[in-house]
Amino acid sequence: MYLISIYFDKETEDRLNLILQRVAKVTGNRFMLDNQVPPHITVASVETKCEDELIARIESITKGLKQGEIKFVSAGSFSTKVVFVQPVLDEYLHQLSVVLNKELVQMDETILSPYYQPFSWLPHCTVGKQLSKEEVQKALIKLSTQFVPFNACVTRIGVAKTNPHRDIKIWHLDDCD
Repeated sequence: MYLISIYFDKETEDRLNLILQRVAKVTGNRFMLDNQVPPHITVASVETKCEDELIARIESITKGLKQGEIKFVSAGSFSTKVVFVQPVLDEYLHQLSVVLNKELVQMDETILSPYYQPFSWLPHCTVGKQLSKEEVQKALIKLSTQFVPFNACVTRIGVAKTNPHRDIKIWHLDDCD
């Protein structure tokens, strides 16, 4: 499986890494830290045997993409195993989803995850993963008392493999001018 994800400026990365560290400390679960998963938002998830074509298609898309500002506004959880901070699904994030999925759906022998399609995607930045129910509760209590909404600058897009996380290629996006 390949993830196409967006990454952030240094200030945002530092802020998100601090949240990751706080979640790890309060839960005792260091999965994200031990596996060196960088703060990111996955925009598309793809099953394909054509890694070279995937990389070429993403590279061609990046030539038209610019950096953008998003706003993280809340914290939440999925399936009692994942804790995340969530940005507003604004025009910038929606267009990234549309552009990527429109291109990737054209690839032969490729399966796109339905959870990362336009209008069925909940953008999020995972800050705790493979948590027990009790760990999720501890993390959410911590986040509910310390999380403050903040702006973030998207500066890069990349392709990564999963389990364990491994970046394949990352592209820097043009400034917003």
